[in-house]
Amino acid sequence: QVQLVESGGGLVQAGGSLRLSCAASGRTFSTYAMGWFRQAPGKEREFVAGISRSGVSTYYADSVKGRFTISRVNAKNTVVLQMNSLKPEDTAVYYCAAEGGQWYPHEQYQYDVWGQGTQVTVSS
Repeated sequence: QVQLVESGGGLVQAGGSLRLSCAASGRTFSTYAMGWFRQAPGKEREFVAGISRSGVSTYYADSVKGRFTISRVNAKNTVVLQMNSLKPEDTAVYYCAAEGGQWYPHEQYQYDVWGQGTQVTVSS
């Protein structure tokens, strides 16, 4: 089973950009579909983006479509979330997650492994 560590969070002004990275341990990274989720204070954790094992298929929440891009490099055991045109409502803890079985991108309870999260704060 992989272990996941997120990095790249921080404080940014509205309209700015951040690049989140998720580093996975182990040699089986390419067998996992990957997702990014986020949880804002007082809110439920929600789906942000997902990418298939090969990287060919990607999925996005409507709220981030056109602003965020998910990608992966299996040779480097890394998945990246590029976030542009950030808004204050994007403020949340962002989590990377891995799914080793049947993949339902938006279904957080199907994901097997989670990282510890990284804080993203967007100021207005």
